[in-house]
Amino acid sequence: MSDKVSDEARVIPLRPGPGRAERGSTESARPGAPRPAPAEPLWRDLVGDVLRRERQAQERTLRDVADAARISLPYLSEIERGRKEASSEVLAAAARALGLDLGDLLSRTRSELVRRTGAAQRIAHRAPRAGLLLAA
Repeated sequence: MSDKVSDEARVIPLRPGPGRAERGSTESARPGAPRPAPAEPLWRDLVGDVLRRERQAQERTLRDVADAARISLPYLSEIERGRKEASSEVLAAAARALGLDLGDLLSRTRSELVRRTGAAQRIAHRAPRAGLLLAA
């Protein structure tokens, strides 16, 4: 006798998908309740966005860049979509194929991280803090 369990029951998403709330969270927060801090973007998402923007700015296809980098087209696509955590060697090859070096790619990715999280940090600093303030 086998105990059938649905695939969905075995899948544990790393983060909720669109339209899915996290377990234990409520859809609408109470007014005045502190809002949870926004999740920081994943590095692989940022790197993928930077690679895709650069490729599109050069009006190049995935196939062209994948061939120049000597990596498979599906793998490059997965990297650009933030689905794969690429090694430094693969990232360097993709960057070189786009006329960048690894340092340029990492610098642009860091700038993107600062851009995306900077606004969230400014908002968080303006929020009133609950707790004890000791002054000397």
